[in-house]
Amino acid sequence: MSQVFLYDTTLRDGTQREDISLSVDDKLAIAKRLADFGFHYIEGGWPGSNPKDAEFFARAAKLDLGAAKLAAFGRTRQKSLQCEQDTNLQALLDAQTPVVTMVGKSSDYHVKVVLSARLEENLAMIRDSVAYMKSKGREVMFDAEHFFDGFIANKDYALATLKAAADAGADWLVLCETNGGKLPWEVEEIVREVKKHISTPLGAHCHNDSGCGVANSLAAVRGGCLQVQGTINGYGERVGNANLTTIIPNLQLKMGKRAVTPEQLRELTSLAHYVAEVVNLKHYNHAPYIGHSAFAHKGGIHVAAMLKAADTYQHIDPALVGNEMRSVVSELSGRGNIQFQAKSLGIELDNENAQKVLNHIKHLEHEGFTFEAAEASMELMLHRLRPEYRKPFELIDYFVITERRQSRGLLSEATAKVKVGDEVKFMAAEGNGPVNALSTALRSALSAAYPVLKTVRLIDYKVRILDSANGTSAQIRVLITFQGGGHVWTTVGASTNIIDASWHALSDSLEYALVKLVDTPAPNSATLA
Repeated sequence: MSQVFLYDTTLRDGTQREDISLSVDDKLAIAKRLADFGFHYIEGGWPGSNPKDAEFFARAAKLDLGAAKLAAFGRTRQKSLQCEQDTNLQALLDAQTPVVTMVGKSSDYHVKVVLSARLEENLAMIRDSVAYMKSKGREVMFDAEHFFDGFIANKDYALATLKAAADAGADWLVLCETNGGKLPWEVEEIVREVKKHISTPLGAHCHNDSGCGVANSLAAVRGGCLQVQGTINGYGERVGNANLTTIIPNLQLKMGKRAVTPEQLRELTSLAHYVAEVVNLKHYNHAPYIGHSAFAHKGGIHVAAMLKAADTYQHIDPALVGNEMRSVVSELSGRGNIQFQAKSLGIELDNENAQKVLNHIKHLEHEGFTFEAAEASMELMLHRLRPEYRKPFELIDYFVITERRQSRGLLSEATAKVKVGDEVKFMAAEGNGPVNALSTALRSALSAAYPVLKTVRLIDYKVRILDSANGTSAQIRVLITFQGGGHVWTTVGASTNIIDASWHALSDSLEYALVKLVDTPAPNSATLA
């Protein structure tokens, strides 16, 4: 297997995405995680552009990144300055990284319009900057900006920029598809042509504006590139950069290239979720390979086949990238979906009992419930089938009132009465809304018997009107998400009354918390009561 080197630019190009702003501590944490995963190069930022990146490099010098090489990013010298006078180049040196990546113009159009420079002048800027950094002992990457557009417009000049960098000692020449508008066959053809003229190792840096960032990166490797640049989860300016979480498994599992070890590849899903958490963006559930839904199966025919052979509807074993196969239960499900999900909980259901559960689910979904987005409610339904399972509490009644008082404004109060064992608990609470008050009252009533409930918290509450034509008597679906003990779970309730729908979802969430966070007997079989 031939080696393809991985260059991550999440900490620089990825942060140019709207909605992302990382602290220095965030960047250091991600850099360490990238190094542990097995990236060969980690681009930390542009030290000449802002104080945050300068601080990052000062602190990153103390990080143990193992075999990963940290790169500082900048540009070639200004046309009117010598390298020793250029503050950008000096900032690159001050970063004290083993690798320096410098972007330079490879399109004659950009040289004339953006730099307002002569073509030969730009070549001198490239040669001087690369030679200067090599004289300081750095590994140098030359990022040929707008290379593919420049090659099509003026092939000879685009190649001349590469030769200028190569003659000056550049270790890598990175062909940048900066505007993201090229198609894979164009990229592969151009890379193959470049290989005829250039012996220095080539890399590819693609953007995703035409939706081809990943495909163009793979095409570049087919054409002869030995390095791929991109970002975790495809973060980046405009619509994003080439997504490394898709590129890496495609390289390794589909193209027979060596990018990381098999052990490291199994950490890919975890890495993608970790970075999403740090940048504070919701992870895209439908992302290839590493999405929560990447190996989720909903159609009954699919699941029935996969119970016989998992590869019938999956292109790889999800464990190879650290993901897992899931069965989604809905009105489209068959018995196999139910049996598959029950088996994952240690519950064996025969066909007759599985069909009864399925019929019940289809009835509930007709009433407005949904179990695709509320897997905890579905799992709880299966737990209740276990012969040894006993409900941790029984709901007796509740009372909720919301009023506006002149002295205190809007106020919600709730009471909840539950039975725990042989004891009846009654609790009242106030809240900033009826559901909050009800949640507080119910948890207070249960917390003496189940202290672990003090550690869980409601983090999301969604309401959907299912038949708006019925106005205020419409059927309402409520999804409630709780977090606790390292778990996040969602439950569902449905009713024509929003409080009643919330009550069902809320009580399921707290019961599920006790299933997840309190030790329960290991199940092995079940029958329907």
